[in-house]
Amino acid sequence: MQLEFHQLDRRYEHLRVHGPGRQRRLLASLAASGQQTPIVVVAVSGQADRYRVIDGYKRVAALEQLGRDTVEAVIWPMGEAEALVLDRSMRFSECETALEQGWLLAELEERFSYSLDVLARRFDRSVSWVSRRLALVELLPEAVQQKVRSGKISAHVAMKVLVPVARADIEDCQRMAEAFAAHRVDSRQAGQFYAAWRDASPAMRQRIVEEPQLFLKRIFHRRAAGF
Repeated sequence: MQLEFHQLDRRYEHLRVHGPGRQRRLLASLAASGQQTPIVVVAVSGQADRYRVIDGYKRVAALEQLGRDTVEAVIWPMGEAEALVLDRSMRFSECETALEQGWLLAELEERFSYSLDVLARRFDRSVSWVSRRLALVELLPEAVQQKVRSGKISAHVAMKVLVPVARADIEDCQRMAEAFAAHRVDSRQAGQFYAAWRDASPAMRQRIVEEPQLFLKRIFHRRAAGF
Protein backbone atom coordinates (compact mmCIF):
# COMPACT_ATOMS: atom_id res chain seq x y z
CA MET A 1 0.00 0.00 0.00
CA GLN A 2 0.97 3.65 -0.39
CA LEU A 3 1.58 5.58 2.83
CA GLU A 4 2.14 9.29 3.34
CA PHE A 5 5.15 10.31 5.38
CA HIS A 6 3.07 11.77 8.21
CA GLN A 7 1.62 8.29 8.80
CA LEU A 8 5.04 6.84 9.62
CA ASP A 9 6.39 6.42 13.15
CA ARG A 10 10.20 6.26 12.99
CA ARG A 11 10.91 5.13 16.53
CA TYR A 12 13.60 2.59 15.57
CA GLU A 13 15.66 4.76 13.24
CA HIS A 14 18.38 5.00 15.90
CA LEU A 15 19.08 1.26 15.66
CA ARG A 16 20.88 1.60 12.33
CA VAL A 17 24.14 3.22 11.25
CA HIS A 18 23.92 5.97 8.65
CA GLY A 19 26.40 5.62 5.79
CA PRO A 20 26.66 8.81 3.68
CA GLY A 21 28.17 7.03 0.67
CA ARG A 22 25.55 4.32 0.63
CA GLN A 23 22.80 6.89 1.07
CA ARG A 24 24.02 8.83 -1.97
CA ARG A 25 23.95 5.66 -4.08
CA LEU A 26 20.44 4.87 -2.87
CA LEU A 27 19.30 8.40 -3.67
CA ALA A 28 20.66 8.11 -7.22
CA SER A 29 18.98 4.73 -7.70
CA LEU A 30 15.60 5.95 -6.48
CA ALA A 31 15.85 9.05 -8.67
CA ALA A 32 16.59 6.95 -11.74
CA SER A 33 14.37 3.92 -11.19
CA GLY A 34 11.89 4.77 -8.46
CA GLN A 35 11.19 2.69 -5.37
CA GLN A 36 11.65 -0.99 -6.18
CA THR A 37 11.44 -2.48 -2.68
CA PRO A 38 8.69 -1.56 -0.20
CA ILE A 39 9.49 -0.57 3.35
CA VAL A 40 8.22 -2.81 6.16
CA VAL A 41 5.80 -1.44 8.76
CA VAL A 42 3.47 -2.65 11.50
CA ALA A 43 0.28 -0.98 12.61
CA VAL A 44 0.64 1.16 15.76
CA SER A 45 -1.75 -0.14 18.39
CA GLY A 46 -4.54 2.27 19.24
CA GLN A 47 -3.64 4.78 16.51
CA ALA A 48 -5.64 4.65 13.30
CA ASP A 49 -3.66 5.02 10.07
CA ARG A 50 -0.36 5.17 11.97
CA TYR A 51 2.44 2.73 11.14
CA ARG A 52 5.77 2.05 12.84
CA VAL A 53 8.66 1.55 10.42
CA ILE A 54 10.55 -1.72 10.91
CA ASP A 55 12.77 -1.62 7.82
CA GLY A 56 13.40 1.02 5.17
CA TYR A 57 14.53 4.14 7.02
CA LYS A 58 17.13 4.97 4.38
CA ARG A 59 14.55 4.64 1.60
CA VAL A 60 12.15 6.92 3.46
CA ALA A 61 14.84 9.58 3.93
CA ALA A 62 15.88 9.40 0.28
CA LEU A 63 12.31 9.62 -1.00
CA GLU A 64 11.69 12.65 1.20
CA GLN A 65 14.85 14.25 -0.14
CA LEU A 66 13.57 13.66 -3.67
CA GLY A 67 10.32 15.44 -2.82
CA ARG A 68 8.06 12.40 -3.14
CA ASP A 69 4.69 12.41 -1.37
CA THR A 70 4.29 8.74 -0.54
CA VAL A 71 6.24 5.56 0.08
CA GLU A 72 5.36 2.01 -0.94
CA ALA A 73 4.99 -0.17 2.16
CA VAL A 74 4.07 -3.70 3.18
CA ILE A 75 2.33 -4.21 6.53
CA TRP A 76 3.37 -7.20 8.60
CA PRO A 77 0.42 -8.57 10.64
CA MET A 78 2.31 -8.99 13.92
CA GLY A 79 3.54 -7.14 16.97
CA GLU A 80 6.50 -4.79 16.62
CA ALA A 81 8.82 -6.86 18.82
CA GLU A 82 8.23 -9.94 16.69
CA ALA A 83 8.64 -7.86 13.54
CA LEU A 84 11.99 -6.46 14.71
CA VAL A 85 13.33 -9.94 15.41
CA LEU A 86 12.03 -11.35 12.12
CA ASP A 87 13.41 -8.44 10.10
CA ARG A 88 16.85 -8.81 11.63
CA SER A 89 16.90 -12.59 11.08
CA MET A 90 16.17 -12.03 7.36
CA ARG A 91 19.25 -9.83 6.74
CA PHE A 92 21.32 -12.54 5.05
CA SER A 93 23.24 -10.23 2.69
CA GLU A 94 23.82 -7.29 5.02
CA CYS A 95 26.89 -7.17 7.24
CA GLU A 96 25.63 -5.90 10.56
CA THR A 97 27.98 -4.60 13.23
CA ALA A 98 28.04 -5.84 16.81
CA LEU A 99 27.10 -2.35 17.96
CA GLU A 100 23.95 -2.34 15.81
CA GLN A 101 23.08 -5.75 17.22
CA GLY A 102 23.59 -4.33 20.69
CA TRP A 103 21.24 -1.42 19.97
CA LEU A 104 18.47 -3.79 18.93
CA LEU A 105 19.00 -6.11 21.89
CA ALA A 106 18.95 -3.16 24.30
CA GLU A 107 15.72 -1.87 22.73
CA LEU A 108 14.05 -5.26 23.09
CA GLU A 109 15.29 -5.63 26.65
CA GLU A 110 14.20 -2.16 27.77
CA ARG A 111 11.01 -1.66 25.78
CA PHE A 112 9.60 -5.19 25.84
CA SER A 113 11.24 -6.56 29.02
CA TYR A 114 12.91 -9.44 27.20
CA SER A 115 15.27 -11.38 29.44
CA LEU A 116 18.75 -12.46 28.33
CA ASP A 117 17.49 -16.03 27.95
CA VAL A 118 14.58 -14.94 25.75
CA LEU A 119 16.84 -12.76 23.58
CA ALA A 120 19.30 -15.63 23.18
CA ARG A 121 16.52 -17.99 22.05
CA ARG A 122 14.96 -15.44 19.69
CA PHE A 123 18.27 -14.86 17.89
CA ASP A 124 19.48 -18.45 18.19
CA ARG A 125 22.56 -17.29 20.09
CA SER A 126 24.13 -17.90 23.48
CA VAL A 127 23.39 -15.81 26.55
CA SER A 128 27.05 -14.74 26.59
CA TRP A 129 26.72 -13.44 23.00
CA VAL A 130 23.76 -11.32 24.08
CA SER A 131 25.58 -10.10 27.18
CA ARG A 132 28.67 -9.04 25.24
CA ARG A 133 26.67 -6.92 22.81
CA LEU A 134 24.60 -5.32 25.52
CA ALA A 135 27.85 -4.49 27.31
CA LEU A 136 29.05 -2.58 24.24
CA VAL A 137 26.00 -0.32 24.36
CA GLU A 138 26.40 0.22 28.09
CA LEU A 139 30.12 0.90 27.78
CA LEU A 140 30.21 3.53 25.02
CA PRO A 141 28.94 7.00 26.00
CA GLU A 142 25.74 8.02 24.22
CA ALA A 143 27.48 10.98 22.55
CA VAL A 144 29.95 8.56 20.95
CA GLN A 145 27.18 6.21 19.84
CA GLN A 146 25.39 9.12 18.20
CA LYS A 147 28.50 9.91 16.15
CA VAL A 148 28.47 6.29 14.94
CA ARG A 149 24.76 6.45 14.06
CA SER A 150 25.27 9.63 12.05
CA GLY A 151 28.23 8.18 10.12
CA LYS A 152 30.81 10.60 11.55
CA ILE A 153 32.69 7.65 13.03
CA SER A 154 32.64 4.18 11.50
CA ALA A 155 31.31 1.28 13.55
CA HIS A 156 34.63 -0.50 12.92
CA VAL A 157 36.58 2.35 14.56
CA ALA A 158 34.13 2.40 17.46
CA MET A 159 34.56 -1.33 18.04
CA LYS A 160 38.30 -1.64 17.53
CA VAL A 161 39.47 1.64 19.07
CA LEU A 162 36.89 3.48 21.13
CA VAL A 163 35.57 0.48 23.06
CA PRO A 164 39.03 -0.45 24.41
CA VAL A 165 39.69 3.20 25.29
CA ALA A 166 36.32 3.44 27.06
CA ARG A 167 37.21 0.46 29.21
CA ALA A 168 40.31 2.32 30.38
CA ASP A 169 39.11 5.93 30.48
CA ILE A 170 35.65 7.23 29.52
CA GLU A 171 36.79 10.85 29.22
CA ASP A 172 39.64 9.94 26.88
CA CYS A 173 37.17 7.93 24.80
CA GLN A 174 34.90 10.95 24.41
CA ARG A 175 37.76 13.28 23.50
CA MET A 176 39.14 10.80 21.01
CA ALA A 177 35.73 10.37 19.41
CA GLU A 178 35.37 14.14 19.02
CA ALA A 179 38.77 14.32 17.31
CA PHE A 180 37.99 11.40 15.00
CA ALA A 181 34.66 12.94 13.97
CA ALA A 182 36.09 16.42 13.44
CA HIS A 183 38.99 15.22 11.27
CA ARG A 184 37.17 12.37 9.47
CA VAL A 185 39.74 9.83 10.62
CA ASP A 186 39.70 6.47 8.82
CA SER A 187 40.28 3.05 10.37
CA ARG A 188 44.03 2.98 9.77
CA GLN A 189 44.59 6.46 11.17
CA ALA A 190 42.42 5.68 14.18
CA GLY A 191 44.45 2.53 14.81
CA GLN A 192 47.71 4.48 14.72
CA PHE A 193 46.30 7.12 17.05
CA TYR A 194 45.09 4.45 19.47
CA ALA A 195 48.46 2.68 19.42
CA ALA A 196 50.22 5.93 20.34
CA TRP A 197 47.74 6.51 23.18
CA ARG A 198 47.89 2.91 24.42
CA ASP A 199 51.68 2.82 24.64
CA ALA A 200 52.08 6.29 26.16
CA SER A 201 52.66 7.26 29.77
CA PRO A 202 49.72 8.79 31.69
CA ALA A 203 51.12 12.29 31.17
CA MET A 204 51.58 11.72 27.44
CA ARG A 205 48.09 10.22 27.14
CA GLN A 206 46.67 13.42 28.56
CA ARG A 207 48.60 15.47 26.04
CA ILE A 208 47.46 13.26 23.17
CA VAL A 209 43.75 13.68 23.95
CA GLU A 210 44.08 17.38 24.81
CA GLU A 211 45.91 18.19 21.56
CA PRO A 212 44.76 15.45 19.16
CA GLN A 213 45.31 17.58 16.07
CA LEU A 214 49.09 17.50 16.63
CA PHE A 215 49.20 13.71 16.62
CA LEU A 216 46.75 13.41 13.75
CA LYS A 217 48.83 15.88 11.73
CA ARG A 218 51.85 13.65 12.29
CA ILE A 219 49.88 10.60 11.14
CA PHE A 220 48.62 12.42 8.02
CA HIS A 221 52.17 13.54 7.22
CA ARG A 222 53.55 10.02 7.56
CA ARG A 223 50.91 8.65 5.21
CA ALA A 224 51.57 11.37 2.66
CA ALA A 225 55.28 10.51 2.80
CA GLY A 226 54.48 6.84 2.13
CA PHE A 227 55.35 5.44 5.56
